[in-house]
Amino acid sequence: MIPAGQAPSACPPAAAAEAEAAPQVVTGTGAELLARFPPRLVPSSWSATRAGRHDVLARLLAVPFALGNPLSQQARRLGLVTVLNWPEAQAGGTWQQRWLASGAEDQQDWRSLLAAWKAARSGASPGRLPPHIGGGLMLLICGDVIRPGTGWLLRCSPTPRNLAAEMARTRDPAAFARLEQLCQAGSVGSYTRLAALDKIAVIMAAKGGLADGITVGDCAELLDIAAQVRTGTDRHSGSTFFYQLLRSLGTFGEDAPATMRVFGGRGQPTCEQLIDRYHIQCRPVRDVLVDYLAERQAAMDFSSLQHYAYLLGKLFWADIEAHHPGISSLKLPRDVAAAWKQQVMTRTVTRPGPDGEPVTTTAPRRDGRSVLTAVRAFYLDIAEWADDDPARWGPHAVRCPVTASEASHKKDRLQRKSRMDQRTRERLPVLPALAAWAEAEQAATARRLAAAASTDPGAVFTAAGQTLRRAIMKTQATSRIWAQDLATGRRRDLTFEEHRGFWTWAMIEVLRHTGLFSAGHPLRRKLISVFAQLRG
Repeated sequence: MIPAGQAPSACPPAAAAEAEAAPQVVTGTGAELLARFPPRLVPSSWSATRAGRHDVLARLLAVPFALGNPLSQQARRLGLVTVLNWPEAQAGGTWQQRWLASGAEDQQDWRSLLAAWKAARSGASPGRLPPHIGGGLMLLICGDVIRPGTGWLLRCSPTPRNLAAEMARTRDPAAFARLEQLCQAGSVGSYTRLAALDKIAVIMAAKGGLADGITVGDCAELLDIAAQVRTGTDRHSGSTFFYQLLRSLGTFGEDAPATMRVFGGRGQPTCEQLIDRYHIQCRPVRDVLVDYLAERQAAMDFSSLQHYAYLLGKLFWADIEAHHPGISSLKLPRDVAAAWKQQVMTRTVTRPGPDGEPVTTTAPRRDGRSVLTAVRAFYLDIAEWADDDPARWGPHAVRCPVTASEASHKKDRLQRKSRMDQRTRERLPVLPALAAWAEAEQAATARRLAAAASTDPGAVFTAAGQTLRRAIMKTQATSRIWAQDLATGRRRDLTFEEHRGFWTWAMIEVLRHTGLFSAGHPLRRKLISVFAQLRG
């Protein structure tokens, strides 16, 4: 019973508390999420960049920026003075304005501008700059005197080395220590860890502040810029692991997305966008294809819808328009339909020839029958729908150019089984040799691993016909055993070699003894997939 004078509650207190504590699911397209989580704007001026030359030198040459080694500190001081002289000669009231006026962020190698400026001042030809100027620029960045753009920090040559280490030492040691602990707790690889910390340091350098001031929008902006300046040599340039580290650190609010992948989506393409990819010239046919996909959309997932748009839009009508310009009706002449059906059953393949020049050949299209089936279903569906809605579908209900026999997959299935059986007949004679090789390799890798385990680090041992030296590891945290091949000088992971050798042998033996080596066995592909996961 509700006490007098008290308004009835919409839900019990326990339920209200539970609903309040439950995390909210972040939804929306990438553009909507970017509007909700915008990146921070870099102000035009702040206290550190307005400081005078004397104050900048005094602060950046003292603790925590000073180095313990006197010689290294002397080189760092010379680099700082050299780099400061350059922007000081530029126009602007702050160091940030002078840095932008220098044009360094528009150059691939910022040192060339500094060398040209020194040469113009001294009247000599540009010479080689001393290596300590990189340390001077690092001080200006870590000391928040200048804030280079994110794109420049990601693509500049040479990239400021040890930026994350310097940020951890001079600006936010507590946050970086906690980030290191999170990486160690998750057994993160060193390359992945360094790539994530570098991204965090880049955001701090470009936006200013500490790690706990980084926002979701800053992370999304960095990934967007990294995708634009990516060279293709760094496979970690698009990694979002740094976002997971910051989220685990508690940097973001509770409304932050659980992953950065949600920013990559711009929403699924509409039926119009799926068809317009293929630049269909005939507007009435384009419209009926869009309407047909929209009608079928509720009964299929997006991947199937996208594939259907490819079959009907590109392989069917766009191909017909390419060979018969000006065609404007789904009622195809018999010669046009026959020519298209012949074309769709083949595909053009371009490969390098013996002399290196590209050679174009024609090969059968193995899924050509699927294209004919989709087109036949398209015509028959329109004819059936025309009975229920003649105003909409009636004008497009015409004779189907694909017969039932042409869309039959029986012949394809027989040909596929024939190819599989032929492969089985070709491979079965060498099965005993394959099994013997796998058994020998499994035994050899096991002997090498056992011999290495009983050998002291640095000692030489011989096992399974190979002479190796057990590697001396800097840390004993890993359970893997490494050895150096004295013949090639290459370092080998004997633990992984034994693991791979065992599962290769196990996969071959199971397939051999169960008869699953037969290419037509329905469980063969599934079993091979399971073994591949175990090996990996």
